[in-house]
Amino acid sequence: MLRYGPKTQSPLAKSLHTCTEDAHRALTSLIEKGIVRPSLESPTIYAAVDLDAALESARKKHESELCEMEARKRELQELAKQQPFRPSEDVSTFKILKSVEEVVAAVIPLVDSMQQQWPLVFPGTATILATLFGINEVASNFIKRGGKVRVIVNSSYPFIDTVRDLLDIGEEVRISMS
Repeated sequence: MLRYGPKTQSPLAKSLHTCTEDAHRALTSLIEKGIVRPSLESPTIYAAVDLDAALESARKKHESELCEMEARKRELQELAKQQPFRPSEDVSTFKILKSVEEVVAAVIPLVDSMQQQWPLVFPGTATILATLFGINEVASNFIKRGGKVRVIVNSSYPFIDTVRDLLDIGEEVRISMS
C-alpha cells in the first residue's frame, strides 16, 4: 500500500499480480491488524495507515494478548492449587511445542497412557490435525478396547466434516460454535 498508494481492491490485486480473492483476504487481515484503513465510500479505497500508528496498534494488540495470557496463567495456577494431586518432583517446568510434529509426538504417548477415558478440549483446527497425523486412528483403537473419548471442540462450520469423523469412530463430541 505504501508503494502503490490508496487503491480499490481490483487495481491493488493487479499491482500485486494476484487474484482479487487473495487481495481481499490480505486486506481483511491488514485491516484487522490496524495496518490498512478502508474508506467509507463506494467503491472502497484502501490506504496504509501512518507507520507510527500501525506500530502502536501492533504494540497494543501484543500487550493485550500478553495481559490475557497472564490472566489465564493466574487462573490455571488457582486451579492447580485446588487439585488434590501434586505433580511429581521430576516435573518442574513446561515445554513449548513449536510444530505440529512436536504436538503429535507429545500427545500420542499421553493418549496411550490413559486407561479408561480421554477427556479432550481443543479448537476445530485440531480435528484436521487429528485426522492427518493418526490421532483419530489411535482414538478409534482405544474405543474398540472399551475406552471412552469425550471431546469438547470449539468449532465452526468449515470443520463440521472432521467433527463428523470423530463421531463416526465413536467419540462423544460436544461442540462450542465460534
